Amino acid sequence: MRGSRLPAGGENVLQTIRGKRAAAEASGIKLLDLSIGEPKGAALLSARQAAAAAVMSEDEAMHTYQYNASPGVPNFAQRFIQVHVKRGFQEGDVDYLAMPGIKPMLGLVPLACGCGNQPLTVATTTDPGYPIPADWCGYHPYATNYALSLNPENEFRFTPDQIEDGTGLIMMNYPHNPSGQVATEGWLRQICQYCSDHDVRLFNDAAYIILSHGPESLCLSDVAPDYPDLSWTEAFTAAKLIGNGTGWHVGAMVGSPDFVGDFKEVKGKTDTGFVAPMAAGVVAAFEGDMESIYLVKEMYRSRLGLLAKILTGRGMRLALEPAAGFFTLWLAPDHAFGQKVESAEHFNFMMIEETGMVGVHFPPYVRYAVCADVAAMSDEIDAAFDKAQVSYD
Repeated sequence: MRGSRLPAGGENVLQTIRGKRAAAEASGIKLLDLSIGEPKGAALLSARQAAAAAVMSEDEAMHTYQYNASPGVPNFAQRFIQVHVKRGFQEGDVDYLAMPGIKPMLGLVPLACGCGNQPLTVATTTDPGYPIPADWCGYHPYATNYALSLNPENEFRFTPDQIEDGTGLIMMNYPHNPSGQVATEGWLRQICQYCSDHDVRLFNDAAYIILSHGPESLCLSDVAPDYPDLSWTEAFTAAKLIGNGTGWHVGAMVGSPDFVGDFKEVKGKTDTGFVAPMAAGVVAAFEGDMESIYLVKEMYRSRLGLLAKILTGRGMRLALEPAAGFFTLWLAPDHAFGQKVESAEHFNFMMIEETGMVGVHFPPYVRYAVCADVAAMSDEIDAAFDKAQVSYD
C-alpha cells in the first residue's frame, strides 16, 4: 500500500522555512530573504577557470572515481587542510581524507563510532544550532542524541559539566551556526582534556572557519594533536572558501588515525568521492587567489555590520555579536505588530507574512543571514522593522 513510511511532522526547521518561503512567494509576497545560508552566484573566477580546464583534460585520473583518495588532485586533503590550520602536524599524529563536502558526511560520523551495531550516545551543538547532526542521529536506531544547551551566558560554547556520563561522541560546529561564535584555545583545551579523560570521540564541523573575524578563532586541529589519547576528527568544506560556490561539494577531514581510519572504512563502502575537476578549481583558488577569498570574507563582515546597525536601530537585540560566518542571531521580541509574540516561530512567520522578511527561527532566537546584498535591501529591511515596531518586556 502506498504512503509515507516515516513518522509525521519530521521536517526540520530549514525544510519548514523553505516551504514557508515558497508559499509566501507563491501568494505574491515580495521576499526579503535573509533565511537559508546559501551564498548566491558563481564561484570565484579563478576556481571556475581551473575547473573548466580540468573538465577538458584527457587525464583519466581526473574522470575516475576518487573514493577515499584523490588521484585527480594529488594530496588534496593535506593541501586543503593546511590552508585552514595554523599548526603543522608531526608525521603519524594525524591522518587525512578527501570528501565531498561536510553535510553528506555527517551521517557517517556516528556510524564510524559503531552505532550500526551498538548503542551510542551523541551530544550535539544543536540547541540552538544547525540541525543535521541531530537529524542523522534520529535515523540511526542505535544512536541516542541530546543537545548541549548554548546561550549568551556561556557565549554559545558548552562546558564539560554539560556532557552526560556515557557520551561516546560529541558532534560540534565551530564557528557556530547560527550564533557565529568561535572556538578559542582555552575552551578547546578544556573540551579536549575532558574527552581524552573520558574516552569521548570529538568531531568538529569547521565549515565557517575561513570566515572568522579574528585570530582568537581556532580549529580543533590546532589543539587536538596535543592530546595523544584523544580520538578526534575535523571536517572542512570549500563551499565558503571560494566565494559563492555553495554547490561545489569538495572538502577534507583530518584527525587522529584511529577515528579517520574508522571513517575511511565506512565512507569507502558508501561513497565514491568528490568530482575531481571541482577540487582542481578549489586548489587553484586557495593556492593562487587568496586575495579574492579574503575579499569575500570582508564582504560578509561588512554586511553583518550593516544589518546589525539597521536592526538594532529598530529595537532588535542581538544574542551576541558574531565573530565569524554570515549569520546574525537575535532574541525574538516580546511584542510586534501591536500584539504579543508567542514564540520565535510566531515572530518569524509574522515578519514573513506582514513584510516579506524571511529568517530562520531557533527558539528563542531568530537568525538572519547576509548571503544576499544587504546594502541593496537596506531601505526595505528598515521599513519592515519600522512596520513591526518590536519591543521587549
